[in-house]
Amino acid sequence: MVSLPEELQAREAAARQRVEELQAEAAELALRLEKARADLSRLEITRETVAQVLAELSAAEQAPEAEARDAPEPREVPAPHGIGVMAVAPWREGLVVQVLPDVDRDIVEIVADAPGPLQAKQIVPRIGLEATTAKIEGTRGKLKRLVERGWLDEEAPDGSPSPATTGTPTTSTPGDQGLFSVDSKVPTKANRKKSRRRAPDGTL
Repeated sequence: MVSLPEELQAREAAARQRVEELQAEAAELALRLEKARADLSRLEITRETVAQVLAELSAAEQAPEAEARDAPEPREVPAPHGIGVMAVAPWREGLVVQVLPDVDRDIVEIVADAPGPLQAKQIVPRIGLEATTAKIEGTRGKLKRLVERGWLDEEAPDGSPSPATTGTPTTSTPGDQGLFSVDSKVPTKANRKKSRRRAPDGTL
């Protein structure tokens, strides 16, 4: 039979062991609690940071839209009268070749200097261009425009007036080899500039 003192000692030892176990569990719970609190704090900071960044991005996107809505609509500014409308002005009494763009002025003066009518392919090298099909056709287009505006005359190779000269609508084709001369009413001799472009080979 166990004596009372022995029984008390046994119970005291069991209670002490239970306290130690509970203390160990409490310490572990305290560590887990601290870790849980740290995780919660990080999540709160992350959520607040994300919300702040999203708010700033939204405000930045809305600002240009608001500025675009509030900005006055641009007004159309009309071009000055006569500028860019017609580069080659129709000839009229008193106009001289100096009113023409440089290339067109060179063409008129070269045609005026020639002893007789010229074809487009003869004019191209005299204004400093290579005698390629594209350059010849481009120059022929300028010649046709000068004919239409009254600066030049055009006649067919057989000497008959060109449709452009008579006022009949026509289109330029690669096979069109019209002869161009200065219109008799256009003053060129007294108003010719002293120097002109020269071709790469030095010819006028």
